[in-house]
Amino acid sequence: MTPQRRQQLLAFLESLGFDSGNDLLPLDPAADAGALATLDEALTHSSTGLPRHHDRLEFLGDAVLRLAAAEFLRSAYPSLSVGDSSALRAQLVSDRWLSDLARAIALEPVLLLGAMAAGDRAGRATVLAECCEALVGAIYTVGGGPRGGLVAVQHWLAPHWQASAAELLADPLRHNWKSALQEWSQGQGKGLPAYHCQERSRVHGDPERFECRVEVADLSGEGRGGSRREAEQQAARAALEAFDLRPAPGC
Repeated sequence: MTPQRRQQLLAFLESLGFDSGNDLLPLDPAADAGALATLDEALTHSSTGLPRHHDRLEFLGDAVLRLAAAEFLRSAYPSLSVGDSSALRAQLVSDRWLSDLARAIALEPVLLLGAMAAGDRAGRATVLAECCEALVGAIYTVGGGPRGGLVAVQHWLAPHWQASAAELLADPLRHNWKSALQEWSQGQGKGLPAYHCQERSRVHGDPERFECRVEVADLSGEGRGGSRREAEQQAARAALEAFDLRPAPGC
């Protein structure tokens, strides 16, 4: 590892709230080459072709992220039902949330990407989400794995989860427009919304790969997304907002 890369990783760790004096990372990053090597692995995308890349830590990070989020919700929202907790956790560990987090912590400048991934702007959100999840696995590992790693991850992510959870709970329909539209249409005796989707491109990671139109009674809406599900959600959102059926936050 070059001295420049070493300094870059140390500065990045400090920006996350982990400096040499933080006892949540028992390994001293300034002296322990293994800790920085683990971090470097998480931030090296498989597109580089290097033997050590993000895949293994992404696999670990996926499991750690779900457990850490469940513990956060249990502690922060003890009265939330299991169903509501499950729905909220799904938002807090989603690829959308991870890519937003990656941008918030300025992850992209410290990533090592291959030429193809670096030039694929349409797929950048996916790459950011993957490496952010790998970073979770790295923090867990460097923090002691089963002996302290989860605490380190929660120390880092809890403030981000607190902000996101507050927004989602204040606006229960956020990112769940299909359910809202269906509840309205059934409540009005107008039947189920009908969704018609088509694939606009075959480019993996294209954020507008699918286009969808929804119709129910006199309502209709169109939306686009990187998946059929996302396009359907955006179409339902458009239908609700166009006819001012979306309740105000907190209602």
